[in-house]
Amino acid sequence: MTHGYTRMVKLVIKRFLVALVLFAGMIGLSVVMMKAVPTAFLPPEDQGYLLGAVIMPDAASLDRTGEVSQHVTDYFMKQPAVSSVTVVDGFSLLDSQNKNNASAFFIGFKSFDERYESKNIRTQNARAVLLGAYAELSKVKEGIILPVNPPSIPGLGTTGGTEMWIQSKGDATIPQLAGVVNQFLAKTQQRPELARVTSTFNASSQQLMVNVDRDKAETLGIPIEEVYSAMQTMFGSLYVSQFNRSSRLWQVILQAEPTYRMKPQDLEQIFVRGKSGDMVPLKSVVTTKYVTGPDLVTRFNNFPAVKITANAAPGYSSGQVLSALEETADEVMPADYGLGWSGEAYEAKTASGTSSLVFIFGLIMVFLILAAQYEKWSLPIGVLLAVPFALFGALLAVLLRGLENDVYFQIGLTMLVALAAKNAILIFEFAVLNREAGETVYDAAVTAASERLRPIVMTSLAFILGCVPLAIATGASANSRHSIGTGVIGGMLGATVIAVFFIPMFYYVLETMSEKKGGKKTPGAGAAPAGTAHDTKPPGTASGGPTVTPSARREDD
Repeated sequence: MTHGYTRMVKLVIKRFLVALVLFAGMIGLSVVMMKAVPTAFLPPEDQGYLLGAVIMPDAASLDRTGEVSQHVTDYFMKQPAVSSVTVVDGFSLLDSQNKNNASAFFIGFKSFDERYESKNIRTQNARAVLLGAYAELSKVKEGIILPVNPPSIPGLGTTGGTEMWIQSKGDATIPQLAGVVNQFLAKTQQRPELARVTSTFNASSQQLMVNVDRDKAETLGIPIEEVYSAMQTMFGSLYVSQFNRSSRLWQVILQAEPTYRMKPQDLEQIFVRGKSGDMVPLKSVVTTKYVTGPDLVTRFNNFPAVKITANAAPGYSSGQVLSALEETADEVMPADYGLGWSGEAYEAKTASGTSSLVFIFGLIMVFLILAAQYEKWSLPIGVLLAVPFALFGALLAVLLRGLENDVYFQIGLTMLVALAAKNAILIFEFAVLNREAGETVYDAAVTAASERLRPIVMTSLAFILGCVPLAIATGASANSRHSIGTGVIGGMLGATVIAVFFIPMFYYVLETMSEKKGGKKTPGAGAAPAGTAHDTKPPGTASGGPTVTPSARREDD
């Protein structure tokens, strides 16, 4: 193996122009792959549970919402991967509001050890359960059932996926904002990158407006606050007291029975007490009519805004989702509207570009340390030229495996700067020592490559095998470990299998150029001019060895 490797190194050095062209082509191919690999912030993970929301029509009652939620319980309890189902009727998970026409549910899975057995790993992981729930629960016609994966980092958003806000930064009315939102949602249906783009905003929900005739109430001696208090107590709820029983504290909440607060005519059954003590029917001072309006007006960055939740279609990454949403917004939204990001999408936009700075600073630090070690500016450049081989291998590995360029993969790229430089340093260090010993640049490079091949292969192979468990991990945080493990293994293969043939050539070219330009020569590298040479070597010194000059005069000289 060493002899064959040495022959290849000699061939690469002799044909260094062709090798440099191949090196430039590899860099160009790496740039193409960098653009081809989809970007993402964090990979979705199996965290042992799922979230979900039930969205009903505006007029749906809490009982009707509960009937649709029962479909969720019935379906998930039949799944072998599920251990528990919790449903909260009356709470909207998407906008964190209490609504009669909304429901939230939480699906707890069985342990990872049980679900990730060899016979269950394909059917009981979170993604498989989620896709099966999409297909089955979409058949429910009474409402929309939307199961989602939780965010990769707890606290970054309510649900998994991309959260964005359409903000009205001008003086637009709520109907105008609703029109822009509807156009945006319709346009997103045409984008292949997007799936399940939803919003809970409704600007035309039916509402019952109650007008109080204040003048008539004053004539009848009815305090206005009594009118509003009666409607709040009977049609809403009112906390009035509490009591102790069975070592627990119970609250007393006053509210009319559901059958007596279903229709506008139920207002006619309410009486209020006037100042004279007489009971006056509420219908004598109020009138009702139906109107339309938004059920909820939210604000984001102090602007009226509507929350949009989007998910990536199969085969697309979260980075492509962000780009698609921005492009759609540029096509649809007027100038006085803007986009706002929250959750993981906000962190992804904020952190974009920071990994490149970390990578560049890593290269600079390695360059400065090597420049101080070798006391030359050219040799550190040759060491850093091994880094593109690691990048090429890492990008090729994640591209072949279908992974994404996320934060974990970028951490692996930063680590590859040192790992790739390590292989080059082993060869350069011995080449410098051989040059100091009097060998030619060509012989120093070839000898160093042949002597350091086995240590490079052994250390690199040990590191690669140590990272294999990351690349094939299952269970919790498996996707993040796949990203960093696959990238590092591919990068080390590129830095070991390919770079070892080019590193000696880099030393030969850079050292030759440095000496031709009159740079500082390595001690013992210069040859004495013809006709002026005289033997100053001590007896017994072999030919080609380093020249030794005594540092002090001997007593017998």
